[in-house]
Amino acid sequence: MSVPKGEEHFMHREHTKTIKIGDRIIGGGNPVLIQSMTNTRTEDVKATVEQIHRLEAAGCDIIRSTVPTLEAAKALKEIKKEISIPLVADIHFDYKMAIAAIENGADKIRINPGNIGGKEKLDEVVAAAKERMIPIRVGVNGGSLEKELVEKYEGVTPQGIVESALDKVHMIEEAGYDNMVISIKSSNIPICVKAHELLTEKTDYPLHIGITEAGTLYGGNIKSSVGLGILLYEGIGDTLRVSLSGDPVEEIRSAKTILRSLGLYHQGIEVISCPTCGRTRIDLIGLANQVEEMVADIPLNLKVAVMGCVVNGPGEAKEADIGIAGGIGEGLLIKKGEVIRKVPEKDLLNTLREELLHWND
Repeated sequence: MSVPKGEEHFMHREHTKTIKIGDRIIGGGNPVLIQSMTNTRTEDVKATVEQIHRLEAAGCDIIRSTVPTLEAAKALKEIKKEISIPLVADIHFDYKMAIAAIENGADKIRINPGNIGGKEKLDEVVAAAKERMIPIRVGVNGGSLEKELVEKYEGVTPQGIVESALDKVHMIEEAGYDNMVISIKSSNIPICVKAHELLTEKTDYPLHIGITEAGTLYGGNIKSSVGLGILLYEGIGDTLRVSLSGDPVEEIRSAKTILRSLGLYHQGIEVISCPTCGRTRIDLIGLANQVEEMVADIPLNLKVAVMGCVVNGPGEAKEADIGIAGGIGEGLLIKKGEVIRKVPEKDLLNTLREELLHWND
């Protein structure tokens, strides 16, 4: 895969193992895919399907649902009939739930091999996954690191997290299976980043990345953007989730923005806007929000600028494909930094929309 001009600083982990999850392929230089998790009761098929449909529409590539009961495992079969993206079963402690999830069509399972019930039970899970060629995501969380590793490294450290993850990976390899994805998470960004850097030196399995327990929509977005931005910039990560305490759809919007900001996502319209200043004579904040909402359903790969004044607007918007700049009672329609025409202020939004709708005419 060639590196785009100007992006030579990116590290591309093209050597990562290729893994198939449903009809999606990760690793080996394939695009980073966006994942989220339902917060409905999986047993409630109708509610879970409705939420997944919203996530699909927002751009979710892979969805994960918890499977705490046999009823939830059986519900996976019905859920899969109604959705078009791969479904991952999230399992904790009970190996029977993992096997039941696989039997009911899960496209991947997420387990911690260390708490699934011992070697014999883990071997049963691996055998079921191997029979159907279902990948296993090995999940390790810094918050639940084994006591002996905490003592060994005198706290929760990147080295301890990596040792724990590789130990779990080896458990599955010893059972004769290597169809795996690794996930190591921490709410501490420096620890999380360093752990991933160490892990990439020791394995070529694809990595699912995320900042666990990131927080609310505001704080969690900032924390996730910093942590995931560093990892992705270093070429680390094959799937990602922005974990937020809120509507899962917001996780997808945030993930797309993070990826797009690094040149790793090329679907949909990116909206850029200037900060307000004393020259601004329009409701820039309101207009920028309206533009962002307006373009959400327009299937173009473009950059749209919303600028607050006609003084610097055209120049500052030259990197955008199209933009608008406000003035006093009127504004400018701009393409590639060139003024196309003046437009009454009240018509700015509709003029921009019409231009976008007829972009390929």
